Amino acid sequence: MAAKVEIYTWTTCPFCIRAKNLLNKKGVEFIEYSIDGDEAERAKMSQRANGRRSMPQIFINDNHLGGCDDIYALENQGKLDELLGSGRSN
Repeated sequence: MAAKVEIYTWTTCPFCIRAKNLLNKKGVEFIEYSIDGDEAERAKMSQRANGRRSMPQIFINDNHLGGCDDIYALENQGKLDELLGSGRSN
């Protein structure tokens, strides 16, 4: 079963674009919350993300994964596919 992936983004954020590109490359469907300038939504995101306010913030199955560097680190360690479920490949 595929994982539920959520990502909080800003439209022009290069790290957000990079993280979404990795998910798209892997064929992962995700829910995107584009919160450009919406401080109320950013506060909600920060609460979910253990106080982190940087963009993007990524969640897999309601568990906080982190940001762009975190998702790429998991990919480089070969651990991202397992979190995404069912051993996806490029």
